[in-house]
Amino acid sequence: MGGPMAENLIKKGHSVVVYDINNAAVDQLVSAGAVAATSPKVVASQCDQLLTMLRNSEQVMQCYSDPDTGVLMSVQPGTLLLDSSTIAPEVSKKVAALATNKSAVYMDAPVSGGVNASKAGSLTFMVGGPEKEFTAAKELLSCMGKNIVHCGDVGTGQAAKICNNMLLAISMIGTSETMNLGMRAYFNKRAQPGPGPEIISQHPEHELGTMLVQ
Repeated sequence: MGGPMAENLIKKGHSVVVYDINNAAVDQLVSAGAVAATSPKVVASQCDQLLTMLRNSEQVMQCYSDPDTGVLMSVQPGTLLLDSSTIAPEVSKKVAALATNKSAVYMDAPVSGGVNASKAGSLTFMVGGPEKEFTAAKELLSCMGKNIVHCGDVGTGQAAKICNNMLLAISMIGTSETMNLGMRAYFNKRAQPGPGPEIISQHPEHELGTMLVQ
């Protein structure tokens, strides 16, 4: 996710400094015009806007607060910190408090849309943080997404993402159970494939079902 997001920033004219533990990912972005850094700390020392995309809460805490390599060890006052990882809201609040101690601004901005939307620059960002900073955040995030929503204070972006994931999971379970019921009750007894997928795919109101069935 982070790679295509960085590439879209470069395409929109931003000077991008990158760090990743995967050297191949860094090399790919350098070939696209980015500058490589040796740690999150080095990135922070060179930027006044910083975006992170990591796998879990532990990685986010380490990235920001590690005493040797963390972002907050060199962040400049007034720096805008945007974290697009999907993590616990409590961790976002903790990092925000640490950033405030450094006179920086932290906002959680998890995404929806997946890798394809990341490549296309059409992600949805659910942003939690100070309303007065949202305009600056939206300007940057618009380079990577089409729908940028301010959800409230720090942590509410993560809460919205959790709700989004929960709804998706419920919809997937419902679609799977519906198809399973159809196959057990009727469709698997027919000599020809049953009408289930065609029925779902031809009705716009079942857009999620269409995606899953196809």
